[in-house]
Amino acid sequence: MTNTDTTRTAPYAAEEPARLEWPKHAPEVYKAMVRLDVAARKGLDPKLAELVKVRASQLNHCAFCLDMHTKDALAAGESVERIIQLAAWEESRHFYTEKELAAIELTDAVTVLTDGFVPDEVYQRAAKQFDEAELSQLIAAIAVINAWNRFGVTCRMTPGHYQPGQHH
Repeated sequence: MTNTDTTRTAPYAAEEPARLEWPKHAPEVYKAMVRLDVAARKGLDPKLAELVKVRASQLNHCAFCLDMHTKDALAAGESVERIIQLAAWEESRHFYTEKELAAIELTDAVTVLTDGFVPDEVYQRAAKQFDEAELSQLIAAIAVINAWNRFGVTCRMTPGHYQPGQHH
C-alpha cells in the first residue's frame, strides 16, 4: 500500500508507524496468543469466525485487525456486501442467517460490556443456534479477537500491509 493515489493530485495522509512492536519485545506472549487463536477457531466455520473478528474489530476501532480480517474473510469466500453491511447488521439482518445473527449479537454483547454482563436473551439466542461445544469455541473466538484488538489499538499497529492467510 502506498500513501498516494495516482488518480488524485493530493497525497494521502502519512502512514503512522506503530507505537510499539510488541511481538518483538514479548515473543512468548505473542506465541501464546497465536496458539490461543488457533485453538479458539477449531470447529468454527471459517467465514463465521471472520465475521465475528471483523465485527469485534469494528466495535474496538482496531484498524490493523479490520485490515487483516476483512482480507481473510474475502479469501474465505465471504462477500464484500456482507462485510460492508456488518457495521449496520441490525438494519441489515436479511444478509445473514439466524446462526450468524446470533453470533454477531453475542460478539456485540461480549465486546461491549457496558452493562457489566451479557444479557440472558442474547446468550439464549446463541445457545439455540450452537451446541455447547461450538458455543464454547465461539465465546473463545470472541474473547481472543478482543484481546488481539487491545494489542492492536494500544500499540497502534499499522494497517494496510497484511496479505490474506499471512498469520495462519
